[in-house]
Amino acid sequence: MRSTSTSTSTTVTATEIVLPGKVEPEGLELRTHELPAPGKGQVILRMEATGVCFAEQQMRRGKYYDQPPFPFVPGYDLVGTVTAVGPESDAALVGRRFAAITKVGAWASHLLVDAADLMPIPDGIDAAAAETVIVNGVTAWQMLNRTAKVRTGQTIVVLGANGGVGSTLVQLAAHAGITVIGTASPRHHDTLRRLGVAPVDYHDPDMYARIREIAPDGVDAVFDHVGGAAIEDSWQLLRRGGTLVSYGTAASKNEEGNSQLPVLKLFARLNAWNAMPNGKSAHFYNLWGGKRRCQKTWQQRMTEDFTQVLRLVADGSLTPQIAAKFSLADTVEALRLAESRTVAGKVVIVPEM
Repeated sequence: MRSTSTSTSTTVTATEIVLPGKVEPEGLELRTHELPAPGKGQVILRMEATGVCFAEQQMRRGKYYDQPPFPFVPGYDLVGTVTAVGPESDAALVGRRFAAITKVGAWASHLLVDAADLMPIPDGIDAAAAETVIVNGVTAWQMLNRTAKVRTGQTIVVLGANGGVGSTLVQLAAHAGITVIGTASPRHHDTLRRLGVAPVDYHDPDMYARIREIAPDGVDAVFDHVGGAAIEDSWQLLRRGGTLVSYGTAASKNEEGNSQLPVLKLFARLNAWNAMPNGKSAHFYNLWGGKRRCQKTWQQRMTEDFTQVLRLVADGSLTPQIAAKFSLADTVEALRLAESRTVAGKVVIVPEM
């Protein structure tokens, strides 16, 4: 990791991890610079935990659907403590812990955040544990309860059940009395069984046939982050009345070309299926859906659902799956591990170890 430095006139020195372009993990750059004072409605958040999700892995390749131009600081979400507030922000926020969904910018020791985007974290919940269930937890909660509306006694399939979203989704489903079939590498099958999941090897060329053996009458929902040609197989697993929830295009992450094309192709296929009189439905889940239309309503929904997830963490119904922790200075190693596809849960980044 190369080190660069910039400076402006302000009071807080931030350490950031910069993604300069399409580089291997070791091409990340460590930068320090002075943050400007928070503006109207802003706060400075001192990072206590952030992490690596699939979005950053796509961004490294220039493959995330609407990522900003290089260079930029990645980091989709974080937990932190407010250290300063700007004009028209409540001074009582200082010293309190919050989560925020940033999309970019969270791989930093300190950052500016709009006060309206802060989501409170109750005392007693560890920062790293809370970090694993911000985007992952809200995504899993909304897909299960708002998009697919799965009910107790139904059966679902979760592709990549060992991942950050998948490991959260299977726990939420099991807690709700839903039968779960989850795909993962065999090294994760014992963990999935302990979570109440029927595991299937995702390396098996007959994976979908194995799933049909477990659920010969079809399933009520499939949660698919892979996309690509195999999305057809996920669709075929559904019984009448079932729902396919697509929330990614991992199959195309290493392909060259336009990063938006795989998503647009997926949209077209899902819309075509929805136009057919087959009694099934297909959706593309987008965490950011509705924000441009009404940011206040979107943020209220995020906070409400995140609060529901934290309640389950607090009472022990949901165990955050922390794959490993790295210091901010070791983000290269954190990204390498997350991309290795050998871990269960989320790789977390903290200021120091």
